[in-house]
Order: sequence, then C-alpha cells, then structure tokens
Amino acid sequence: MEDFERLRDFLDLKVKEYNQPGFIPNDPISIPHLFNKKQDIEIAGFVAAVLAWGQRKTIINKCKEFFQMMDNAPYDFILNHEEDDLKPFLNFKHRTFNSTDALYFIEFFKFHYEQHESLESAFTIKADSSATTVETHLKGFFEYFFALPDHPRRTYKHIPSPARKSACKRLNMYLRWMVRNDDKGVDFGLWNNIQMSQLVCPCDLHVDRVGRKLGLIQRKQTDWTTAIQLTENLKRLDPKDPVKYDFALFGLGVEEKF
Repeated sequence: MEDFERLRDFLDLKVKEYNQPGFIPNDPISIPHLFNKKQDIEIAGFVAAVLAWGQRKTIINKCKEFFQMMDNAPYDFILNHEEDDLKPFLNFKHRTFNSTDALYFIEFFKFHYEQHESLESAFTIKADSSATTVETHLKGFFEYFFALPDHPRRTYKHIPSPARKSACKRLNMYLRWMVRNDDKGVDFGLWNNIQMSQLVCPCDLHVDRVGRKLGLIQRKQTDWTTAIQLTENLKRLDPKDPVKYDFALFGLGVEEKF
C-alpha cells in the first residue's frame, strides 16, 4: 500500500509538470489549438491524431500542410468545397496515409457534418453510454466511419477498432483531447456525452515502456486488452480521471527517457 501511495504521489507530480500549456507547442495537440471554432478543433484534432505517427515535428508540419490546403478553415471547407478544391490533396502523403485516405476523410466529414453539429455524435451514435470504457464508442465509430458505400478498404489501417484487437492509441488520444475537462489549458473538454472515467489510456511506445517499468502493465504484447489493463491500474490512482496520467507516462518516456 505504501508503494502504491508513493507511485500515485510521483505520477501526480509528473501530471502537474506536463499537463500545462508549455506541453502544447511540440505536440500534435498544437494543431487543434490553432483553431477556435468547435468544429474546426474537432476536425483538426482528428486529423492530427490519425497522422500522429513518427517524429512530432514532422507530424505537426504535415498537419499544417493539410489544413493550408483548406485555407485553414476546415469546417467551412468540408461543407462548401467544390471538386476542384480537392486537387491539392492528390499529392498529400504522410507515412502510409495518402491521397485516397485524405479524400475519404473529407467525404466522411462532409457526410457527417451535413447531418450533425458535432463529431461527438459519430462516437456515441452506436455506443453503450453506461459502459465503463469507450470500447463500444470506438467499435461503433469504426462501423459508422466506413458506412459510406464507396469507402476504401486501405483506409482501415488508419481507423482502428477494439474489435480488431488494436490498442487504438491514436483514437484514445483524440478522445482524451476532446473529453478531458480541467483548467490546465491542454485538453479541450468540448464533449459532454463521454465521461472522463470511460476514457482509455493511449498506449504509445513511450507510455507502454514506462507503464511496464512501473508495473502498470503485465502483459507482453500491446493490444486492446493491454490498454484496458493499464487504464484499470490507473483507475486505482484516480477512478474519475485515469487518463490524466497519460501526461506523466508520456513525459517520463519522451522528455526524461525513463
């Protein structure tokens, strides 16, 4: 019990250290922070989370390139673009994300925002709101995202689902950005129909490594079950807001090489 209390005190200090505005500029969350309108933040955050693969500087530059092609007004572009406006996206590429994926993302956003005010409903439309985690939210989102008849199968690799055993680290990160509501100025807290206690910790390389060192992860592989195991252990530290510890684990891994 004493070790447990000591771990909580240590991680709480690290949360305070990293969950503050100085964290923003060098992280992909800086992309949605470029915008003020709710829908712009949702779209920018989603794209930034999906493209969050590789060096952070490259991710940020690629996201800026993406939104420059929308005249830095993503919501307006999504709803009002014409076919010729899509031509610049034919040359867009980041890692395995290419023009086919970009054009489908735009098509999906247009389909959704023509019917809904917020992207939140895309994650709650098929979800069990009483569930203890966002598992059904992510499964439902995958089905909804690929409900358009001409969806490209290659884009599956960019939208994970617990049904496919994925740890869903990028979507879990995105949900943290949109749902977590505190006064620290990093996460946005725009959405109210998903509880902070339902969030699942993003299991990226650094969080995974630090989590294992601290005994928060016991499994050898990293998949959805691993993400749940980590989150359940973090709930022992704070049952209402377990994913705040993402800041601590990520900061320890990236900044301190823990």
